[in-house]
Amino acid sequence: MSGEPKNETERITKVVLERGASATALTGISFITEPQRVFGANDRVRIGVCGLRGQGFAHIEEYARMPDVETVAVCDVDENIIKERLADMDLMSLPTPKTYTDVRKLLEDSSIDVISIATPNHWHALIGIWALQAGKDVYVEKPCCHNLWEGRQLVRATKKYKRIVQHGTNNRSAGAVIEGIQKMREGLIGEVYLARGLCFNERNTIGRAFVEAVPVGVNYDLWTGPSPLHSFTRNRFHYNWHWFWDTGNGDIGNQGIHQMDVARWGLGVRFPNKVSALGGHFMFDDDQETPNTLNAAFEFNQPEGKPKLLEFEVRHWITNQEAGIGSLGFGVAIPGFLGPPRRNSGRPHREAVPGSVGDVFYGSKGYMAMSNEEFPSYRTWLGDDQEHGPTGSREGNNWQNFINCVRSRKQEELNAPIEEGYISCAFVHLANASYRLGRTLNFDPDAEQVIGDEEANKLLRGTYRAPYVVPEEV
Repeated sequence: MSGEPKNETERITKVVLERGASATALTGISFITEPQRVFGANDRVRIGVCGLRGQGFAHIEEYARMPDVETVAVCDVDENIIKERLADMDLMSLPTPKTYTDVRKLLEDSSIDVISIATPNHWHALIGIWALQAGKDVYVEKPCCHNLWEGRQLVRATKKYKRIVQHGTNNRSAGAVIEGIQKMREGLIGEVYLARGLCFNERNTIGRAFVEAVPVGVNYDLWTGPSPLHSFTRNRFHYNWHWFWDTGNGDIGNQGIHQMDVARWGLGVRFPNKVSALGGHFMFDDDQETPNTLNAAFEFNQPEGKPKLLEFEVRHWITNQEAGIGSLGFGVAIPGFLGPPRRNSGRPHREAVPGSVGDVFYGSKGYMAMSNEEFPSYRTWLGDDQEHGPTGSREGNNWQNFINCVRSRKQEELNAPIEEGYISCAFVHLANASYRLGRTLNFDPDAEQVIGDEEANKLLRGTYRAPYVVPEEV
């Protein structure tokens, strides 16, 4: 390449070549794999946070509590959100970070050690892979992938580039969840044969939104990224993108992935052999595409041991509690069982609310109910008389565990490694595919493919809009 670069792609490629490193072609843009930095005890870990409107600011808050960790760059396609977050950071007396609207430019900065991803779902895997190719460690929000195939690509990239990658299934670091699962492993409730994941959230209608001009300060092409480009509406933008197939995965992939991950973890299984899901979008006449009520079942034929079953249920409206999760019905109150607060209701966190968000495990000697939200807790009932057994309530910090591993370079000490996150996300994608196709799926755990159903495999593969394409070779 000679002379001045004619466009942005040529400019970035020229930078790469001038650094004298081998480049990996990626959607017309190239990144360097930087040499792995060895952190001293007092070295500052430098973070770039991508996606700032909701959960991304929670990332900033978490890192701000840690010594020698600094958010040095932020990225969002909405300049209005960037301005708001800079003001928030100023109120917290945090250093002013560099700002970007295009993550590809952020990834050119070799001084950034970690990319923390809190964008909409359809961007998670692609930014994760780009970050790995740029030599960064990665914290990626749940679900780590918008479809099954790109999740597998993210895992492959993690192994290839030997980076530290943590998945945002935060309950993997919750003390009570870890303790409860350990007690099940020790045989507290006997042989565990059934896990039931609960995602009962009060979700109101999103209504119908009209097509309008893209708001000033928003790069809607970048926001859309890998997904098909639609006319702009408010329902396809902030938060409500969860309820459209091109960008979200419904509530089973939004809230439910947390409970799905715990259910699979507690049951002690990997991929299922059979998946069947039924549901629908009930009650409301609005723009939502994903189901607001869903029942999914996953069957496991274990190579060793007896078959197991995982059930998962999503409810969207007025409902009861289950196994006491979300209620005050235990006699002795455990904070974690009080459930999450209603959005914008003004209710205190510890007040009982409708619905249940958690997991129930059934064994030959009893059962365990586990709340894994605001205050992670578990409680057990043992024997034919269902007498109260051991209980526990203890929090943890998934971000702190990640930063500890960034410093130590010990992938084996990650509580929520990307490999485990990907498998749990596979359950979400398989359930949604079964629902959308209206049939049971038989799955080959070794090939990670649906058996004899190319339509299902195509749905699980996804499609991409150039140049925002997850690469075949990572």
